[in-house]
Amino acid sequence: MAPRFSDSPNARSKSITTADLDTYGILNRHSTNHPTFQVGVSEDKGTRRTMEDAHSFVVDFDSIRGQGFFAVFDGHAGKHAAEWCGNHFHEYLLEAIHAASPSAQIPDILNKTFQAVDDSLSRMCEESDGKIHSGCTAVTAFLRIEDEDGKQSFILPVESPLSESPVNPESDDSSGLNPGSGAESASVQDSGDEGKLAAKIKKSKSPLSSGRSRIRKAFKKIGSSSRAATPRSASPVDAPEPTGEGFTITIPPDAQRRVLYSANAGDARGVLYRAGKAVRLTYDHKGTDKQEAKRITDAGGFVLSGRVNGVLAVTRSLGDTSMKEFVVGAPYTTETELCDEDEFLILACDGLWDVINDQSACELIQNVEDAQAASQILLQHALTQHTTDNVTVVVVRFKNPVQQPKTA
Repeated sequence: MAPRFSDSPNARSKSITTADLDTYGILNRHSTNHPTFQVGVSEDKGTRRTMEDAHSFVVDFDSIRGQGFFAVFDGHAGKHAAEWCGNHFHEYLLEAIHAASPSAQIPDILNKTFQAVDDSLSRMCEESDGKIHSGCTAVTAFLRIEDEDGKQSFILPVESPLSESPVNPESDDSSGLNPGSGAESASVQDSGDEGKLAAKIKKSKSPLSSGRSRIRKAFKKIGSSSRAATPRSASPVDAPEPTGEGFTITIPPDAQRRVLYSANAGDARGVLYRAGKAVRLTYDHKGTDKQEAKRITDAGGFVLSGRVNGVLAVTRSLGDTSMKEFVVGAPYTTETELCDEDEFLILACDGLWDVINDQSACELIQNVEDAQAASQILLQHALTQHTTDNVTVVVVRFKNPVQQPKTA
């Protein structure tokens, strides 16, 4: 089945809704009383005629309490690549996670996901006879709960799996590519004391493709329910919750690591605010970068006035099939173990970063506890500073897990 897009010339992200706590894996659904983080999203087309950005987030990603997926997609040459990624990238990541081997590393899985999404956009372009030819930059972050050895031993295998249900059961978009099931159920386990989280960051520019698998019991399909739409760049509204029948979420033991895995292609950027300092987690893939320019010329292309073959300002993206020989989709990845000094994460397109640096952006919202208000402040700053691009900002404000009282 061919993918469907909205009739509007503007890219449309899934409408934001809210729930009290459990989101049931639904795309772009806030959890008002979530114990470990909150998400804020603001966007505006700025001075451009159309909006080509999209965003996505999933609270308690893969049905594990405290996990999360967050992303911003900045489109060019049309809205289709960004809009499609906003609706489907998280599904491809879930598929890659479930299909991978137990020894696979998350950066490798992210790399595989980017490749699969890039391939799907290329097929989409071919099947549309070139009518859908756009591309998008991407910045993604996966907040994962794991053991000290990087595994998730708290997830217990369950026999006799039930029928599966997609992570976004209400989605009107269909990739037709069977990207895999969404959130699945697992045994609930709750024990242990909160361990002290060490702070460390690992970076790699060329992650290898691999996979990882997990045996789980799938949950019964959650019926669709009506949800109120949220105006773009506005605070989410309350919406009816599904019953959650057949849905089970894993509650990890207290003494687990929170690890933030990021991956980006292009100049959409992710910045972590740690102990008063901005820590960039991504790499700007631009034609003005010497290493990227050399890669382009080595492949037989050229960079003119900072643009690949005189056309595209970014050197990596998803889509852009006609330039795929030079503009690749391989992401830059980072792995960051979160600690008590980590306050928030900013994901944004270059419409923000063109008018403010990392440290100034963090300082602008360092005293703003509400993630939605923080994202709106950054958006308004970009517009006030006369950015010439679309602007999309996602702010993830971390909450330190509640410490278990120690007995004497």
